[in-house]
Amino acid sequence: MATSERPILIVDDDHDLRLTLAEQLGLEGEFTTAEAATLQEAEALLSAPDARFDLVILDITMPDGDGRDFCAKMRQLGHKMPVIMLTGSDAETDVVRGLDAGANDYIAKPFRLAELVARLRAQLRNFENSEDAVFSIGPYTFRPSAKLLSDPARKRRIRLTEKEAAILKYLYRAGSPVARQELLGEVWGYNAAVTTHTLETHIYRLRQKIEPNPANACLLLTESGGYRLDPQGAPAAEAMA
Repeated sequence: MATSERPILIVDDDHDLRLTLAEQLGLEGEFTTAEAATLQEAEALLSAPDARFDLVILDITMPDGDGRDFCAKMRQLGHKMPVIMLTGSDAETDVVRGLDAGANDYIAKPFRLAELVARLRAQLRNFENSEDAVFSIGPYTFRPSAKLLSDPARKRRIRLTEKEAAILKYLYRAGSPVARQELLGEVWGYNAAVTTHTLETHIYRLRQKIEPNPANACLLLTESGGYRLDPQGAPAAEAMA
C-alpha cells in the first residue's frame, strides 16, 4: 500500500452505504478502506496483528450494540485515531453523547459525500499535528509532535530537529518521490536564503541518524531529482546482520 493512502475503517450495518463509501473514498486516490457490518467485526479488525487505521467512520445504531458505547470502549483500549460518528439524528442530546463517548465529529444521515470527505480530511490533519500521531518507518515508531524516533527492539531513541521531523513527515505522507524544490518549499517556506544545499545537508544528517548503513540507504532514498521515504525499508537489525 502506498504511504499516501490513508487506511479508513467503515463500521455500518447498511451494506449499500458501506459499499458506496468504500467506492467513493477509493476514487479519491488517497484512502484505502476496510468494512465491518457489526461492532464485533470492527473489534476484530482493530485488534488484528499489525492493524492500522488512521480514522474510523462509525454508525451509532448497530445490530449488536450502540456505536457510542463502542467508541468509548475504543478509547479505553487506547485507540487514539479520529472517530467520525454517523447518526440518523442530529438532536443535541445525541450529538453530545457521541462526543462525550470520545468521537471527534459527527455527521447526520443523509449526508453529502463531499462534506464527509472534507470533515475526514480535517480530522486527519488535526490528528497528524496532535501528540497522539504515530507513524511506522522501518524499525522505528515516529512521533512527529515529539520529534522522536523510537526503536523498541533495540531500546533506542533518536531525537530529531524540527526540520528533520518535518522532512520525514512530509516524505511519509507523499508516498512517492518529492522534488528538492518542493521539499524546500514545504519545510522551509519560500525563503530565498535557503538552497538545496541546506536540504542535502539535512538529508545527510538524517541518514546518519536513522540508516543502518548511511552509505547504502534503505529508508531515505534519493530518486528522480529528489527524495523518497520507504517506510518498509529493511529493519536495522536485518541490514546490520
